[in-house]
Amino acid sequence: MPTRLTTIALACCLTLLLPATAAWAKTWQAKQGGIAHIAAPLPPGRISVHALGKAWPCKRLSNGKVLAWIGVDLATHPGSHALTWRITGPQGHSRTRRDTLDVVKGQFRISRIKVKKRMAVFTRKELARIHADHESIKKCYVAHVDARPDIAFRQMPVQGVISSPFGARRYVNGQPRSPHTGVDIAAPEGTPIIAPLSGRILLVHSMYLDGNTVVIGHGRGLVSVYCHLSKIDVKSGQWIKTGGKIGEVGQTGRTTGPNLHWGIRFENARVSPLALLP
Repeated sequence: MPTRLTTIALACCLTLLLPATAAWAKTWQAKQGGIAHIAAPLPPGRISVHALGKAWPCKRLSNGKVLAWIGVDLATHPGSHALTWRITGPQGHSRTRRDTLDVVKGQFRISRIKVKKRMAVFTRKELARIHADHESIKKCYVAHVDARPDIAFRQMPVQGVISSPFGARRYVNGQPRSPHTGVDIAAPEGTPIIAPLSGRILLVHSMYLDGNTVVIGHGRGLVSVYCHLSKIDVKSGQWIKTGGKIGEVGQTGRTTGPNLHWGIRFENARVSPLALLP
């Protein structure tokens, strides 16, 4: 017959090994196109977090909590989504905690622009170039950069007025187009553009629609894109520090005036760069 002490010890072991109970569960919230900053009290151990079909970066804070960043793609379905933490102890035993991420529908405006016909209706050759441009950028979204920054920008890349917001439902010459996956910042041509966070220059390229473009990989799956530049001051492969000059505002590619298109991908999720500002 097991003693009372043996029974208590067995119960304690099972508590460590079994998944967390519903009493642990918590609900977090984020908007479509936003980033959830989640600080959860978790026991010591190696932590991983999964939500929306992906693994997301996290780090342990000095107060013992674990901070995780979760990007909510522009098209993520509103409603409740599973968020799972896995805690692996020093002996290799692991347990899970299951929370909920509530995704709230974003409020996106309608954006209508009028451009020259050659920037709205394309030949087969132009479509091939546009496709090649898109493929070049897509490779950057999954490129590994050996850096582990906090998922936050220090400042805006350029001072100006936001002329087209993130997520805007766009119509070009009256025809519907894909949603706007960045923000357009109108500023005088030649205005300096600076890096809001250090990173590796992944791409410097002249594109048909986006004009002169620079892509920066910051690490932890965070990638930022800068388009329509009149001048580029960086080279592919170089490391740029926070505040370093990327180039200057221009109106290359398809644009109705001098502006900077600033977009980001976080683990390939299309999120607003404004969600990462202080």
